[in-house]
Amino acid sequence: MKDRFNKRYMTGDLPWDINRADFNLLNIVSEYNISPCKAIDLGCGTGDNVIWLAQNGFDTAGLDISPEAIEMAKRKIKNTGLDAPVYYLDFLKDDIPDTPFGFVFDRGCFHSFSEKSERIKFVENVYNILENDGLWLSLIGNYDDGRLDSGPPKRTALDIVEVVEPKFEIVLLKSGTFDSDDEIPSKIWISLMKKR
Repeated sequence: MKDRFNKRYMTGDLPWDINRADFNLLNIVSEYNISPCKAIDLGCGTGDNVIWLAQNGFDTAGLDISPEAIEMAKRKIKNTGLDAPVYYLDFLKDDIPDTPFGFVFDRGCFHSFSEKSERIKFVENVYNILENDGLWLSLIGNYDDGRLDSGPPKRTALDIVEVVEPKFEIVLLKSGTFDSDDEIPSKIWISLMKKR
């Protein structure tokens, strides 16, 4: 997976990179009055969501499995004058620095794991890096989109619920769309979860 994503960052084949924070993040933070706290963006890519969180008072970090993405994020963050660390790490295998966090965000990271065992591990790791009552917002490709051979990986609601429920209270699970420059944006699950 690491090589596949790194190659895409190196070649610029990045349909998910919209050069702005995803409006779903902005909307959920506002709608659910998520107060600034320590936060981390899993699969942060070039850092747009890290930047938005930091600009809005969150003590924010990011991580990604692609070293090229992390270098791009470091440059972008430096150009804003912000101080938000980003790390080249494998979330399923590596220790995450400076835990715990009050808020975890991922825009298409959870859904990239095709094996249920990997999604279970992902959930366990999110649980372990969150403080008590911490929140996790995940934007997940939606199986109901129908375009199963193109766009982001797609998961069913059951794919999410069956691995999340043991560790998290599901505060919100609704259908939406990715913030995208595509004419027909991909459907997603907007999933906000609270650590049990």
